[in-house]
Amino acid sequence: MEPLHLHYDVDGDDFISAGEASSEMKKVLRRLGFDPDIIRRCAICMYEGEINMVIHACGGVADVDINEHDIVMKLSDNGPGIEDVEKAMQEGYSTASHNVRELGFGAGMGLPNMKRYSDEMTIDTAVNVGTTVTMKIKV
Repeated sequence: MEPLHLHYDVDGDDFISAGEASSEMKKVLRRLGFDPDIIRRCAICMYEGEINMVIHACGGVADVDINEHDIVMKLSDNGPGIEDVEKAMQEGYSTASHNVRELGFGAGMGLPNMKRYSDEMTIDTAVNVGTTVTMKIKV
């Protein structure tokens, strides 16, 4: 299999189009014949990352590198950064606004789910600079 690179722009504050990158990536992975469980795990990771970028960072970009050994998703934004990564990794912890919660988002499961469904995850963040989350799923 030839390595494949996918790039998606994630619009900020656009809950209607949130999830488009994960849906498009799922379609590509299906066409390539990946195992349904691998596709599901990738889709969960990508969707949670997209939603986080919409809620907290006014959008960003998602880059996906696919090869025969693994799928690497790198989501980057220029948002406010994560002040306390350890706290942000706790299930249920959220800094989402009241308005976002009223829409049904911001339950504090994004980063924990991203970690749970990926084989490897790193978070590179700086306050007032932005955040990059890189997740790897082994094939």
